[in-house]
Amino acid sequence: MINPARTQLPPIRIRQTDFERLAQLAEAAAATAPSTAEFLADEIERATLVPDTAPLAGVVGMDSEVIFRDDATGLQKQVTLVYPKSADIEAGRISVLTPIGAALIGLSAGQAISFATPSGERKSLTVLEVRQPN
Repeated sequence: MINPARTQLPPIRIRQTDFERLAQLAEAAAATAPSTAEFLADEIERATLVPDTAPLAGVVGMDSEVIFRDDATGLQKQVTLVYPKSADIEAGRISVLTPIGAALIGLSAGQAISFATPSGERKSLTVLEVRQPN
């Protein structure tokens, strides 16, 4: 029997401007990265939209620094969530158009999410800390 608590997605919040940019990004990437683009589109569609002026302390947004735990390995990683053109894995800048990036958007510290990679592998991560850009 499937545990319904583990299959439910956590509530997420994103700013209106981020929603608009991310929707365009997902649409533009549909041909080149269909599964990740669809995952990103699904995530932002289910998000609660907040005004751009609303404080989102502790919530992963664009340019946020995030510390998360890979729930399978227990390893912690610190990344900054960015748009694809600014991505640089060596510098810890992860694109929102990756499975992990799309999973992180809108989560709050303490929330966990399970998702599939393009190869079909299941991953789970938990957000431990979020710092907003200066």
